[in-house]
Amino acid sequence: MKNIAVFVSGGGTDLQSIIDAVQEGSLKVNISLVIGSKAGIYALERAKSVGIPVHVFCKNDYENLSAMYEDVISLLKLSKIDYIVLAGYLSILSPNIINAFEGRIINVHPALLPKFGGKGYYGMRVHEAVIASGEKISGATVHYVDEGTDTGKIISQGIVPVFPDDTPETLQKRVLELEHKLLPQTLAELLNDK
Repeated sequence: MKNIAVFVSGGGTDLQSIIDAVQEGSLKVNISLVIGSKAGIYALERAKSVGIPVHVFCKNDYENLSAMYEDVISLLKLSKIDYIVLAGYLSILSPNIINAFEGRIINVHPALLPKFGGKGYYGMRVHEAVIASGEKISGATVHYVDEGTDTGKIISQGIVPVFPDDTPETLQKRVLELEHKLLPQTLAELLNDK
């Protein structure tokens, strides 16, 4: 079984979908670590409640991102991590960690890339932009991470409708429900031993 580290920055509902899939047996990986971008986020409580070790790496504690990720890389190597999964992780990765885990970092993005991706497109801003553009569909994309922002190879996508009366909040809820299915399914297809 492969060892994964899940990186989080908020409430951790995508993390919970991964934990649930592991517990149900559809996703056959070890969630070896959860890494948070700041202390006090609920995602860390979700991990602790099922006995997953948590670590916090806050960029404000470091001179620069590269130095922070050197410490993260050391921990990941020590923990024999095979893949990193970014599940609502809002910090930018520096080139050193992307190179150390090339082709083994997976992100979920709340839109249909390549549309509504790149610098500045995160969180509610994505859904605001989708609605403002008059799109009839939106969705989620699971993709590999490279040195660009949201430019890595697309692994899978799912679609949800955008309704005329949608607000960014109602669209976000629908996309998040999709993410909770798409992310664990995609990870199972990629990472379960064949």
